[in-house]
Amino acid sequence: MQYDHFVGQVQHRARLASGGEAVHAIRTTLETLAERLTAEEAHDLASQLPTEIGVYLRRPPGTPGERLSLDDFFHHVSEREGKALPVSVFHARVVIEVVREAVSPGEIADVLAQLPAEYRPLFEAGSQGPLMHKD
Repeated sequence: MQYDHFVGQVQHRARLASGGEAVHAIRTTLETLAERLTAEEAHDLASQLPTEIGVYLRRPPGTPGERLSLDDFFHHVSEREGKALPVSVFHARVVIEVVREAVSPGEIADVLAQLPAEYRPLFEAGSQGPLMHKD
């Protein structure tokens, strides 16, 4: 997926007024996701995204992932984005939905292997489905 298409998809699906707003949502979501992953896995994910998008996932080699619950993840995105929590949750869901479409299923499986099970619905429900974890 090309950069302009990626940004355009986020802008359209999240109903954002500009590409700049879409890039801000992408950046806040991916920077927060990168903190949860090991630097190596974040790099692997970044390598399958447009270079201008993948840069938001880059971290120093050997950096471990932080422990963040899904709620913590959404709160961090909201703080970074400077939006109300429900708005940022929707934006993050859209970004992850587009990421999921842009990278291989194997890479998504690798990302999910590093995340608690509660993150699975974020990657599976997309931006519209219910976001509830079921065991």
